[in-house]
Amino acid sequence: MIHYFKLTLMMLFLCGCGDLSNHSKTRQEWMEPNHKLKVLSTTAMIDDLVRQIGGDTVDPYVLIKGELDPHSYQLVKGDDELLARASLIFYNGLGLEHGPSLQNYLYNQRKALPLGNLIMNDNPELILSVLGTTDPHIWMDISLWSYTIPYIVNALSAQDPAHAEMYKENGEKLLTELLEAHKQVKEELHQVPEDKRYLVTSHDAFNYFTRAYLADPHDREWRYRFAAPEGLAPESQISAYHIHEIVQQLERFHINVIFPESNVSRDSIKKIVDAAKERGIKVKIADAYLYADAMGKPGSDGDTYIKMIQHDAKTIARELMHNQGKSTHDPS
Repeated sequence: MIHYFKLTLMMLFLCGCGDLSNHSKTRQEWMEPNHKLKVLSTTAMIDDLVRQIGGDTVDPYVLIKGELDPHSYQLVKGDDELLARASLIFYNGLGLEHGPSLQNYLYNQRKALPLGNLIMNDNPELILSVLGTTDPHIWMDISLWSYTIPYIVNALSAQDPAHAEMYKENGEKLLTELLEAHKQVKEELHQVPEDKRYLVTSHDAFNYFTRAYLADPHDREWRYRFAAPEGLAPESQISAYHIHEIVQQLERFHINVIFPESNVSRDSIKKIVDAAKERGIKVKIADAYLYADAMGKPGSDGDTYIKMIQHDAKTIARELMHNQGKSTHDPS
């Protein structure tokens, strides 16, 4: 019995190492032929779905790794080889990958599928815009992100018809998991009283999140629940006007906490805190950061797509419950 138990543990360990090895492959290792379908995803959020749908029959790889900004990512030495080696490329689209060199390549490749654009073509009412610009952060709403599954399943099946049934089954299983996670996240955030459900972050990545998880069904205009000093793509400079806007938001809705993001400089929200202080408004930067444009590092509480959104929900719910309340400044 003891021997069997040790053997089981060893098998689990080896399986875990296999998964870890797959995630930590070097570029050169991934480009080696191995009779698997080579699938390149621009972001880790896409890659996470590809891995679950593709299983052992695909060899996935992420182009924009770690905390790099997908908005401004430019091709570097060796990227052209990765892109050429891939049988399939999945990218977010909707203007997310707008670094000129990467954008030009993706737009001119038939093997590159823009998942967000496909959703917009089929369900335009689900896609948001901010000041006339399409918001690409669709993964911030789990239920909306689940719309990518059929496109991934179909593309993998077209490339590898022999495993089409497996891709379909894995896609159905993943859809169930995503919708259950979506329900749980919404329930968790709706435990926060409605008058405390206001969010201020570094950049404009949480519109879909706010619509899905902070708004109530009767909210005809939910956008007032979210604000950020930086636009859809993080920038290093913000204007005095943007600072003033955010301070007004803090004052109007008695918001006492601002959330940093894992891959965005805190400079802009520090300026907000200083400007609010000058007006007698007490506001703090949350102790924990949120994941938005990048998932967490391996071993972190945001190292899968679902865990990333769950981390954000828990962090926001905790901070809003503990820190929100009547502002120390009484607006005239």
